[in-house]
Amino acid sequence: MTANLSLRIGNQDAVALAERLNSMQDFPADQVHRITVPPPSPHELPTPASTIAFDTQQELLWVGNEYGRITSFCGPELRRYTSIRAHPATEGPVKQILFHERGIISVAPRSVHHASRRGLTLWHISSNDLKDLRCMSFLGKDNACIIVAGCQSTILKIDVEKGRVVEEVTLSYPLKWRLPDNIKFPTEHEYTMMRYSHYICAATSTGSINILDPDTLRIVKTLDTNNVGICDMDARNNYLVTCGWATRPQGTPMLASLANVYDLRAMVQLPPIPFHAGAAHVQMHPKMSTTCIIASQGGQLQVVDLMNSNTVNLRQANISTYMSGLVLAPSGEALALSDADGFVHLWGSPTKLHFTEYSNATEFADSSAPIPTIDVVSDTPLSTVGMPYYREQLLSAWSSNHIYEVGNPPSKIDPAVLNSLRPFEVGLVAPNPRKVRRNQAEKTRIIDSNGVALAAPKFLSEKAREPEDEQNSGRRISDAVEALANAAPNGIIKADVPPMYRNVEIKYSKFGVDDFDFEYYNRTHFSGLETHITNSYANPLLQLFKFTPLIRNLALHHAATTCLTESCLLCEMGFLFDMLDKADGQSCQATNFLKTFSGIPEAARLGLLEESSHSTSLAVMMQSASRFLLEQISSDFRRISPKSIDFDQTLAINALSSIRCVHCHNETIRPGGTYVNDLVYQPMTTNTRTRNQMPSFSQVLKASIERETQTRGWCDKCRRYQQLATRKAVHAVPLVLIINAALKTAEAKHFWAVPGWLPQEIGVIVDNGKFFCFEGEDLRLHLQRGMHVITVYELVGIVADINSGEHQKSHLVSLINVAISERDPAEKDQWHLFNDFLVRRVAREEALRFAPSWKVPAILAYQVLSASHAVDDSWKDSLDTTLLYYDWSINNQAPENCRVLRPDIEAPGPGWHVAIDTEFVALQQEEIEIKADGEREIVRPTRLGLARVSVLRGSGVDEGLPFINDYITITEPVVDYLTKWSGVQNGDLDPRYSTHNLVPLKVAYKKLWLLLNLGCIFIGHGLAKDFRTINIHVPKSQVLDTVDLFYIRARQRKLSLRFLAWYLLKEDIQQETHDSIEDARTALRLWRKFEEFRDAGIVDTMIEEVYREGKKWGYKPPGEGRVLGAVGRRLDGRSTDAGLGVPSTTTAGGERDGRETPEILQEFSPGPGTPVGGGRRGMGRGSEYFESPLR
Repeated sequence: MTANLSLRIGNQDAVALAERLNSMQDFPADQVHRITVPPPSPHELPTPASTIAFDTQQELLWVGNEYGRITSFCGPELRRYTSIRAHPATEGPVKQILFHERGIISVAPRSVHHASRRGLTLWHISSNDLKDLRCMSFLGKDNACIIVAGCQSTILKIDVEKGRVVEEVTLSYPLKWRLPDNIKFPTEHEYTMMRYSHYICAATSTGSINILDPDTLRIVKTLDTNNVGICDMDARNNYLVTCGWATRPQGTPMLASLANVYDLRAMVQLPPIPFHAGAAHVQMHPKMSTTCIIASQGGQLQVVDLMNSNTVNLRQANISTYMSGLVLAPSGEALALSDADGFVHLWGSPTKLHFTEYSNATEFADSSAPIPTIDVVSDTPLSTVGMPYYREQLLSAWSSNHIYEVGNPPSKIDPAVLNSLRPFEVGLVAPNPRKVRRNQAEKTRIIDSNGVALAAPKFLSEKAREPEDEQNSGRRISDAVEALANAAPNGIIKADVPPMYRNVEIKYSKFGVDDFDFEYYNRTHFSGLETHITNSYANPLLQLFKFTPLIRNLALHHAATTCLTESCLLCEMGFLFDMLDKADGQSCQATNFLKTFSGIPEAARLGLLEESSHSTSLAVMMQSASRFLLEQISSDFRRISPKSIDFDQTLAINALSSIRCVHCHNETIRPGGTYVNDLVYQPMTTNTRTRNQMPSFSQVLKASIERETQTRGWCDKCRRYQQLATRKAVHAVPLVLIINAALKTAEAKHFWAVPGWLPQEIGVIVDNGKFFCFEGEDLRLHLQRGMHVITVYELVGIVADINSGEHQKSHLVSLINVAISERDPAEKDQWHLFNDFLVRRVAREEALRFAPSWKVPAILAYQVLSASHAVDDSWKDSLDTTLLYYDWSINNQAPENCRVLRPDIEAPGPGWHVAIDTEFVALQQEEIEIKADGEREIVRPTRLGLARVSVLRGSGVDEGLPFINDYITITEPVVDYLTKWSGVQNGDLDPRYSTHNLVPLKVAYKKLWLLLNLGCIFIGHGLAKDFRTINIHVPKSQVLDTVDLFYIRARQRKLSLRFLAWYLLKEDIQQETHDSIEDARTALRLWRKFEEFRDAGIVDTMIEEVYREGKKWGYKPPGEGRVLGAVGRRLDGRSTDAGLGVPSTTTAGGERDGRETPEILQEFSPGPGTPVGGGRRGMGRGSEYFESPLR
């Protein structure tokens, strides 16, 4: 190319062109480092860089973000040097950075900041008159003054040395007159960008360039770029290069494919530089006077010579989104670019990378002297160990007589006084409300000390010792709300957050989670979900899905099929919904669902697990989880019904995505259906912030679904990467709309702050690929006209993000209109708040009211109005019960002492009795905390896993014969097999070594779930804790528990299975270890014995006799031996052993120290600390799961 050019332009020019070509080969084309822009605070996500710049005097790269923070990085390694909060976070992004010998100058929309490179503030200028500053420039080479301009009425001239505004000036064309300091005039131009090179080149908001004289600030020339806006420009060596936005034929802007070049000496335009990818950024080379770098948003870089645009050197940046900034170092040896993912990429040659030609030394903090190492041996004197030296006496050295009370805190001023204050000669005055007597004062110290502590509900073990009349007058949910209201110390919890929205936590007594009074927080017949399980942040979303009838129907019908996939979330969702229905207000836990959810690898990769996403907000995690769950259950549904379209008709928007190349207009059509739609909020101007001009919810929804996006992608026709425009054409809407609020900016939250902005009903019309949405009066008029087929949706519920205060963890709640899922609702609106296990009814206005400071929506669910109350229970009639009639094993072992049911003569049905017993192993030890006073507090209870389940026939000729005897394979590490109490040994649950019949947890659970829904009655001993650990709820009408049959409440003691078998059945059981078949068969025989007593009318007499005999023998069979007078913790009746958990010694106060206890010392006598329910200690069945780390 060089030889051909020399024939036309001569030898001398050819040599110069060849030199430029050789120098362009040295362009910094290798990425040497990449860093992440630091987040605005330790608990925030990284944000993209709003501006980047190389220091002109030191080896520093400066980065500004969207929250007013400026961070510098030193050297080619980009070591973090300083981080400055230059501007308030509420102002917005840092727009530009200039460099002075004393430090750096930055501009934000409403302030200008000057700081040293070490981070010390030199001066800061801000004013209410500043509205939208965008750019600044030095006035001359002495850098003594700068001008600051933007999209506002005035331009500031600031003295850099003094840090004050010298003049507020205006520009006119063609002359400029300096104004006195006390006069202001509006400017005719709004400037968005400035560059200095002999003249000040200022880009206007209309797309033109004003050339300003730096001495007089008059407009020398106005250059027309033929663009509607300037996105970047650079001026150096008498040349100006700009790139901007052009107008499409449709009227929307796009990046222009030409970069304009101007000669600042002759004030004329030179031939433009073609750049088909769309010029978004431009930089002039500091050494090569006619060389510039042009970049696209997609990362394509083009090094081009201004005098000959055919000399091109192409590069491609490795970015995943789009490029947001480009800057070239003053040395020309380094290039930095930023992208929308929050990364800053540094390019250059590793061998000669530097930022400035003659850089000054960067000042670093003095390094502390290393601490000398001392080898301490037996004869080392203690005086060799250094001690800190203090010049004054320590506070801890004060004597006790120096500590005294200084009086009561001042009482709070009556709000009536504050509201009636009026100015007076000195201060303010108000009338005396005379609510107290003269010289009467409150005891504020007592009030404040009592107000800090939360009056938590009493444990069940405490209530068991209260008289009957006191129990009947127990506290209600209103008391809980009042208690939460009192627990609001000033400065910790926001005053405007209602108590029912605040965090609720489970308190653990020595008997575990079973001793917590959940009923204290919920007196409705709708069940809440507990929070002590990992990833329980998903509880509000599960509640929302449960009360959406069509989603509930899909889950339950799927659970009733033959699906046995262990990772099927749709089955687990169906099991959970059925449990919540049957619980009828009792607290439940989503243990099995969350365990399955946590075990899916893709959930961890997407950052949906709490342990892997500590810095992600719960609202963002919830929105990502909703999309993931719907896609996951969609694949679960298709696994059983691959040809059915019921799921997509219920939840998926049927749409086609049109992908069109911006360059060649080649269009590709692809399926574009989605399950979740994110709302996109258009920025509001100052004139559109009133209520009447603010976009409605339906308008935002329409724009979000039909929004057009531009991405970088491959064009098959162009055979290269091009800018692609994607637009969605909607052809059908689902029966359920799931919408993510996607509140990413403070401005978006203002939409929701408007009362009534969220409609309870919306109408949707789909016509020829167009999506139309209406609400309010528009919806009513369309329904009256009947010209179009309109689908009306009603709001089912909302998942909201609650920020209770500075020192409180953010958490999620759901607000749901439960009347939609009622079979026969008494009212149209029955809004309820589900704050984990706190459930309370709220007014519709309260549910739909949002406050940007503490309550914002995260997820919305709409369902078609015609599907209201469409609760389908036909799945109960179509249960697939084949699992009960054949042996299921993963290790090809037949169940021991077991025969499966025969469907012809042993079909389970309503009233069919079965005896059941289960065994568990410990998967995680309990964690305790020892307080300063020696009190033990449970931080995280023991987590158990189901290890064995045995179910026996309860009647018929084969009564007592097992038809289920399954061992459950466990993939998690087992910390204790509890062999003495479970009979399970190491290797019994491993498919490689076990000689027992092993099944997955899903198979064992589904067998019990089928028996439950077939109407079987379960017989056992201490079944409440078994069912809780299994994570299944069996109604009381289907449970015959021998613990409760042989129980006298006044005795405050429940009898063990071993003692009842010894006394009533004359049998000794559990001699060496526990066996679930033996325990289930014994419970069955005890129930038969109870039936005999009832038929004879001697139930009360026999139970009294059992208790008398039990007291005589210490409630243990005589063969066990005991120590008289020993007092220990009571059992729940399942065994005579210590809590059926890890054996431990028992002190006189009922506490266990965790040591092995010989059976001769395991004495259980009723004591004052005995609870009614009998909590199991340690790793017994009364223990529960692990606590969620983010709650």
